[in-house]
Amino acid sequence: MNCGIVIIPTYNEIENIESIVRAVFSLHKPFHILIVDDNSPDKTADKVKELQKEFEKCLFLEQRSKKAGLGTAYVHGFKWALARDYEFVFEMDADFSHNPHDLEKLYDACHFGGADLAIGSRYVTGVNVVNWPLSRVLLSYFASVYVRMITGMKIMDATAGFICYSRNVLESINLDKIKFIGYAFQIEMKYRAFAKNFNIQEVPVIFTDRTKGQSKMSGSIIKEAIFGVLSLRIKKLFNRL
Repeated sequence: MNCGIVIIPTYNEIENIESIVRAVFSLHKPFHILIVDDNSPDKTADKVKELQKEFEKCLFLEQRSKKAGLGTAYVHGFKWALARDYEFVFEMDADFSHNPHDLEKLYDACHFGGADLAIGSRYVTGVNVVNWPLSRVLLSYFASVYVRMITGMKIMDATAGFICYSRNVLESINLDKIKFIGYAFQIEMKYRAFAKNFNIQEVPVIFTDRTKGQSKMSGSIIKEAIFGVLSLRIKKLFNRL
């Protein structure tokens, strides 16, 4: 398929889901969308089913029985996409923190620019974050500094979740071995691609914090990222990645 598939995990995104779907489908470049919903109590999935009547050939829904984490939602979506003929697979949030128009920039980086993995980067040209408190900007920025120190990756935004993967990257990674579910999932996927010498490019984007719905950030997610990076590095040293 010439179009890419945009995977959007959801949990209680009823305030955003219709707007984000329509925004993606309004782009000049055609994309398909796969919503992976974790049985949202606010009936996000029901709204998606309603929208499928309008976008029946390009909007898809996978419903899971319970909330099981961002990483497992993306792995579920990756496997779904790889079972079909998509050449490019995207990660994007439902809450407009990622500007849908930037999907075309990520696509161009992979399709025309030779990237195997393109990252929508908040930090490659400075700090491009809107509406975050300073404490969270610093946490995110220095998390990427920490990741670079431990892993040797030259990626300025290692925890970014706005990404385009070429199909061959996802096919080369054993998705059943992916361990982490939060920020550490994003780091792990980049690190596994880095370890296989794929061409990783960062594309500057502006990240805007959500205005509707609730953040899924938690202390356990931060802890997972800190210790997960060390674990990944140790595994690579012993050829167990």
